Amino acid sequence: MAELLLNVEGLSCGYGEAVVLSDVSFQVQAGRSLALLGRNGTGKTTLIDTLVGVTRRHAGRITLAGQDLHAMPVHLRAAAGIGWVPQERNIFKSLTVAENLTAVARAGPWTLARVFELFPRLAERQKNLGNQLSGGEQQMLAFGRALVLNPRLLLLDEPLEGLAPIIVEELLRAIRRVCREEGLTSIVVEQHPQMVLGVTDDAVVLDRGGIAYRATSEALLRDPAPLDAWLGVNVQH
Repeated sequence: MAELLLNVEGLSCGYGEAVVLSDVSFQVQAGRSLALLGRNGTGKTTLIDTLVGVTRRHAGRITLAGQDLHAMPVHLRAAAGIGWVPQERNIFKSLTVAENLTAVARAGPWTLARVFELFPRLAERQKNLGNQLSGGEQQMLAFGRALVLNPRLLLLDEPLEGLAPIIVEELLRAIRRVCREEGLTSIVVEQHPQMVLGVTDDAVVLDRGGIAYRATSEALLRDPAPLDAWLGVNVQH
């Protein structure tokens, strides 16, 4: 039996007094990847932000490898092993690509050289400043910066949004390699399930402030009817 890495029990959270998600419970086993699906406004980013520690938790418990996370400030959650790629990317635009990566690196298997091997575009642009990169390159840099933290849990919040198809393909290959082939435990937020079901192990659908459906990614690829019901999409093989 795989080790339980992330455990979320009865979580209610939101912004200020506003509760966005209520009584959410799920688990992620070590080495597994979870696709977090749902229409716009269903609370996907709120859930990720709550794991990171930038929202208000109203109730419930979050543990990472048995350690209580919900009472921990943001900077200590990163130290505890959470790597986060936010929608805004938040790279250091006045630093070079290499400086962005070395500024946050922690000892572990993911090094500067391995990130450059994963994303050759970044190797070619390692002396460029962050603000000299395209949107897709900035996303690769944000991904690489999370990896050199050598996290136990990687959170990717809509990593493919608004990117050119060729960049999307590169990022999907990287996600598949990191999450499925190398076994880095991960949660990938995505509006378009057909993008991520092929590179994740399990899936959860959020709707109306809670978990509406859960299954393996493979089961949803075989029978996409639940996704059509909850998301109004057709998943193409």
